[in-house]
Amino acid sequence: MDIITDLQLWLEASPQNALLGVAGLALAAYLVARYFVARGLVYLTQRSRNQWDDVLVAHIKPYRLSLVAPFLITYAFAYLWPDSQVLLQNLSLFVVLWLTVTSVNSLLNAINVLYESRTEYSGVAIQGYLDLGKLIFLAVGIILTISLFTGRSPVLLLSGLGALTAVLLLVFQDTILSLVASVQIAANDLVKEGDWIEVPSFDADGDVTNMSLHSIKIQNFDMTFTVIPTHKLMEVSYKNWRGMSQSGGRRIKRAIYVDISTIHFCTDAELESLKQVELLSDFIAGRKWEPTGDQPVSGASVKPRLTNVGAFTAYINAYANSRPDIRKDMVLLVRQLDPGPTGLPLEIYVFTNTTVWQEYEAIQASIFDHLLATAPEFGLRVFQQPTGRDFASLADSGN
Repeated sequence: MDIITDLQLWLEASPQNALLGVAGLALAAYLVARYFVARGLVYLTQRSRNQWDDVLVAHIKPYRLSLVAPFLITYAFAYLWPDSQVLLQNLSLFVVLWLTVTSVNSLLNAINVLYESRTEYSGVAIQGYLDLGKLIFLAVGIILTISLFTGRSPVLLLSGLGALTAVLLLVFQDTILSLVASVQIAANDLVKEGDWIEVPSFDADGDVTNMSLHSIKIQNFDMTFTVIPTHKLMEVSYKNWRGMSQSGGRRIKRAIYVDISTIHFCTDAELESLKQVELLSDFIAGRKWEPTGDQPVSGASVKPRLTNVGAFTAYINAYANSRPDIRKDMVLLVRQLDPGPTGLPLEIYVFTNTTVWQEYEAIQASIFDHLLATAPEFGLRVFQQPTGRDFASLADSGN
């Protein structure tokens, strides 16, 4: 106790003693805080098996927090300089305040990293709410700073903000709109990180890589990035492919256009030939088809007459059912659409058993490669706009 009293009397003896003593104490406090407290925390986190403490220490930065110690010493001994006491105390509190605000914001960043690194993380981001927390702490820091240097109560300053409400709403308009949009997105589970979304109005098509309070970052499939204001996403139409990914099946919806002039009733020979096709044998044998396509259509006949396009449609359906990479528990449909200038569309509407893009495209290509090569065996020609070679052949035949 006597030592403390003697030290206090020595510091108050002269301004020189006060300056040297406080500077020495501040330096000692900083060294203890940095090399014992901060380094001890870093050492303990490195020795532990947990990862969360490493993330916290990496973001909070204990070495930065050690700067608080010398300013607390300065604040405690500012009375030694009566003329500058208020200024020294205010400056010390200002530095401590903003070191605290910075550390709290870093803590919120660490919480976000820990949240997204969980194994059960489903992509529902909380960064928007944490960004709002940062804004609140920043506003508190600004209000306390103004109160600190003006000497006015923070409550009085807050009450005066009512007159500035209209200005604040104008200044923070995007922030307020983004906050409302973030709540809507999270509450309705509309978009989360990892989703594949298409936003045509922003020319965005790719995976959501980050969602914050003010923006949504999308990495397009051409490896570029598109950043969309959060509130704008609620104002435009977009497509979220998450349902497709969760279902485990991706739709194939594509048509083959058959030249209508090649459609005819199957002849006896064609029916016999079709019976030999494994995928069509049950279909041909299961019904009593009119035996020839050479006879005129009779209104009294009750027997159906098979066309080559009907046989091809049945073949496509059987072929799709025979493929192990096509889902049988989802819609599997082969249908005729309205005929038009480009022929008769035969649309294949099926789902693959994978949602991986490369595998999906390979399955789709395999199906249509096979069907395009098979169509001539049914006496059908796939419609194609005439090319220069067609016109050249026509000119040669005319000669």
